[in-house]
Amino acid sequence: MEKSFYYSVPWSEISYLKEALTSMEIPFVIEQPSDKLPLEEGEVAIVFPDMHVRVYNHVRELFGGHGKRYE
Repeated sequence: MEKSFYYSVPWSEISYLKEALTSMEIPFVIEQPSDKLPLEEGEVAIVFPDMHVRVYNHVRELFGGHGKRYE
Protein backbone atom coordinates (compact mmCIF):
# COMPACT_ATOMS: atom_id res chain seq x y z
CA MET A 1 0.00 0.00 0.00
CA GLU A 2 1.38 3.41 -0.97
CA LYS A 3 0.84 5.66 2.04
CA SER A 4 -0.77 9.02 1.30
CA PHE A 5 -2.20 10.59 4.47
CA TYR A 6 -2.83 9.84 8.12
CA TYR A 7 -4.68 10.85 11.25
CA SER A 8 -3.07 10.77 14.68
CA VAL A 9 -5.41 9.37 17.31
CA PRO A 10 -5.20 8.33 20.97
CA TRP A 11 -4.90 4.62 21.69
CA SER A 12 -8.29 4.71 23.39
CA GLU A 13 -10.06 5.40 20.07
CA ILE A 14 -8.36 2.71 17.97
CA SER A 15 -10.92 -0.03 18.56
CA TYR A 16 -13.89 2.09 17.46
CA LEU A 17 -12.12 3.57 14.43
CA LYS A 18 -10.73 0.21 13.32
CA GLU A 19 -14.21 -1.33 13.49
CA ALA A 20 -15.79 1.60 11.58
CA LEU A 21 -13.16 1.57 8.81
CA THR A 22 -13.33 -2.20 8.44
CA SER A 23 -17.12 -2.12 8.15
CA MET A 24 -16.82 0.54 5.41
CA GLU A 25 -14.14 -1.61 3.69
CA ILE A 26 -11.64 1.26 3.67
CA PRO A 27 -7.97 0.16 3.54
CA PHE A 28 -5.69 1.41 6.34
CA VAL A 29 -2.72 0.48 8.50
CA ILE A 30 -1.92 1.48 12.07
CA GLU A 31 1.60 2.78 12.77
CA GLN A 32 3.54 3.61 15.90
CA PRO A 33 5.48 6.88 16.31
CA SER A 34 8.79 7.01 14.40
CA ASP A 35 11.28 9.53 13.01
CA LYS A 36 9.15 9.69 9.87
CA LEU A 37 5.91 9.89 11.83
CA PRO A 38 6.25 12.11 14.91
CA LEU A 39 3.25 11.67 17.21
CA GLU A 40 2.36 12.78 20.71
CA GLU A 41 2.73 10.44 23.67
CA GLY A 42 -0.10 7.88 23.70
CA GLU A 43 -1.01 8.38 20.03
CA VAL A 44 -0.80 6.15 16.98
CA ALA A 45 -1.41 6.94 13.32
CA ILE A 46 -4.08 5.48 11.09
CA VAL A 47 -2.53 5.64 7.63
CA PHE A 48 -4.42 5.55 4.32
CA PRO A 49 -3.55 5.20 0.63
CA ASP A 50 -4.80 7.58 -2.06
CA MET A 51 -8.53 7.10 -2.49
CA HIS A 52 -11.53 8.32 -4.44
CA VAL A 53 -12.97 11.63 -3.23
CA ARG A 54 -16.27 10.02 -2.18
CA VAL A 55 -14.43 7.52 0.02
CA TYR A 56 -12.18 10.26 1.40
CA ASN A 57 -15.27 12.24 2.40
CA HIS A 58 -16.42 9.31 4.56
CA VAL A 59 -13.00 9.16 6.22
CA ARG A 60 -12.96 12.93 6.73
CA GLU A 61 -16.40 12.80 8.38
CA LEU A 62 -15.34 9.95 10.66
CA PHE A 63 -12.25 11.83 11.85
CA GLY A 64 -13.80 15.31 11.84
CA GLY A 65 -11.38 16.95 9.43
CA HIS A 66 -8.64 16.52 6.88
CA GLY A 67 -5.74 14.13 7.37
CA LYS A 68 -2.05 15.03 7.40
CA ARG A 69 0.15 14.24 4.41
CA TYR A 70 2.31 11.14 4.91
CA GLU A 71 5.85 12.00 3.86
